[in-house]
Amino acid sequence: MLTGGQGTRESRVMSAHLSPDRLAILRTVCDTVVPSIAREDDPHGLWARAASDLGVDGALADLLGQLPEEQVAGLGQLLDGLAAQGFLGASQLSREQLLRNMALMGAAAAGAIGTLIAGTLYLHYGLPDPQTGRNPSWDVFGYPGPVSATPQGVKPITPYVPAPGADELTADVVIVGSGAGGGVIAGELSAAGLDVVVLEAGGYHAEQDFQQLELPAFVNTYWRGGTIPSDDGNIALQAGATLGGGTTINWTNCLRTKPWVRDEWASEHGLDGVDGPAFDDHLDAVLTRSGANDRCSDYNGPTQRMHEAAEALGWSWARCVRNTDPQTYSPESAGLIGFGDQTGSKQGTLKTYLQDAHDRGARILVHTRAQRVTTEHGRASGVVATYADPVSGATSSVTVRARHVVVACGALESPALLLRSGIGGPAVGQHLRLHPCTATFGTYAEDQQAWWGPPHSGLVDEFADAEDAHGFLLETAQYTTGLAASSLPFEGAAKHRQAMQDFKRGATFIGLIRDHGSGRVSVDAGGEAVITYALDDPLDVRNAHRGLDAMVQAHVAAGATRIAALAYGAPEWRPGDDVRKYTARVQRLHLGAGGLRLFSAHQMGSCRMGADPATSVAGPQGELHDTPGVWVGDASAFPSASGTNPMITIMALARRTAHALAAQAGTSPPPVSAAPARPITA
Repeated sequence: MLTGGQGTRESRVMSAHLSPDRLAILRTVCDTVVPSIAREDDPHGLWARAASDLGVDGALADLLGQLPEEQVAGLGQLLDGLAAQGFLGASQLSREQLLRNMALMGAAAAGAIGTLIAGTLYLHYGLPDPQTGRNPSWDVFGYPGPVSATPQGVKPITPYVPAPGADELTADVVIVGSGAGGGVIAGELSAAGLDVVVLEAGGYHAEQDFQQLELPAFVNTYWRGGTIPSDDGNIALQAGATLGGGTTINWTNCLRTKPWVRDEWASEHGLDGVDGPAFDDHLDAVLTRSGANDRCSDYNGPTQRMHEAAEALGWSWARCVRNTDPQTYSPESAGLIGFGDQTGSKQGTLKTYLQDAHDRGARILVHTRAQRVTTEHGRASGVVATYADPVSGATSSVTVRARHVVVACGALESPALLLRSGIGGPAVGQHLRLHPCTATFGTYAEDQQAWWGPPHSGLVDEFADAEDAHGFLLETAQYTTGLAASSLPFEGAAKHRQAMQDFKRGATFIGLIRDHGSGRVSVDAGGEAVITYALDDPLDVRNAHRGLDAMVQAHVAAGATRIAALAYGAPEWRPGDDVRKYTARVQRLHLGAGGLRLFSAHQMGSCRMGADPATSVAGPQGELHDTPGVWVGDASAFPSASGTNPMITIMALARRTAHALAAQAGTSPPPVSAAPARPITA
């Protein structure tokens, strides 16, 4: 039996208003999504296993019990509505129709039904049996699951633990966030001799903690616990929320900023020097410290299929440069790096800049969430934060007094912090770019072993500048079982089960768009980030359609036997079907909620740099227009979307900002952080 949450069902669920009658409806919902279906050819029991056979209903109830009480109350009312329509006694097909009908009653109902369906699929195919360490469906997928035991040893960073009740620290600089931006700035400023404090809202997770499993990784290291829909339901968001930020759980794709993007930032937004050799130096420095190379870029099945398609179609192809140590790299575990890297091969900020800062005496606090930036006489004076003990849950108030504050908690949380603090000006939270991705799933004749090798080891960049310096990249994706099952559209239990039967032969292609339009980050009454985004800019729609066309062409050229776009009600292509007519049908689907599913792992621009205080939050070096001493040091500072996986661009801009801050603080610009010499193959 699988287990999802912690604690008993009574303690976690009953307190959240899920009565025995509601639990019975919930169990029936789970068994409607994954029922037992009789099938003669079923050697591994994939078709025979119902969700409740694995205890998915109990695991889902545990997870729902951890939601805010008002959300659980709403789900309870929905379950009551299903009960009133005779859900328990209805046939399988009638129950499926009742779920569809309920989802049509409004956005809230659609979201709730979507949560129940996705949660059921995620748990049924993603959670391992605690006795065996494996989910029984993995045998059908040919997926080995975790390939190595969690290593032992002492973690090399010792976080500072605040005093009980309240603690006050003094520093030259306090940095909120520890990812690609905050981590680099911590390392560079500590190298310049400044006294640095780093505040990280997430925990400290390293090789000794990583289990190579989806659910623990999402809960412990991702923003809000996993893949989270925007507040308008249009796009699913993934972001890091752990020490090292996204660099701890990303896919290690090290791409230089495109020349046309650099030109735009310099000419249109006033970022002097980013179009010239000075910024080349910053890019070179962070690539060197990160050990970027192309010697650990093995091609798995999906990547090989995309490479074959690019060659057949005459499209440009690039082997990925990755921040990976060849001495410890393992292709067998590389496919799991989105869950944290057990080998220690990934050279994120946790292994590089943050370690440098720690070794130089920087104080690093984890489980410490910044509430607001403080000011005195119009300039930065520090940060007020709350530390939450991960074991006892006890909280402490933490005050850090510093003349310089770096806001680097990601493009979803940095604007929320500035809005809670009442600083930053009218552009805070505006101009949010997300690199929205559409996805297609191609089925091939052979097992693709998509779990083996890096998620990103090659890409198609033929269309990066498709129109007006905007376009898209074609890339592959991290292998998952639970998330993949919950992302495949549910159009009936039998159809979805067949898709999972064929899952081992599948390859996911994504079209990553450099978005011209933008979304917004605001805050609710409690000061929490609210994200809204619609892919409706005409240029973005054209590039999304171009991306869909390119993905279909690529699957066909690579020999797919079936193509499906990730959208409810999307048509499928099979050999013999007219490719152009099929593509046109897919392109007619709505982009966003209720249509083609959109995904984002890159968030940018919500506290952007620029010369105009009316349209930007920070000046061209990263310091706020309206509050001296407060700096923006993460992807939220991007003037517009980078159009490439943004890690290296974030790091280079952060290093540039660190130099400016150090000069203002009266120290020499920090040197390149020391690191073993490694050649860079671009």
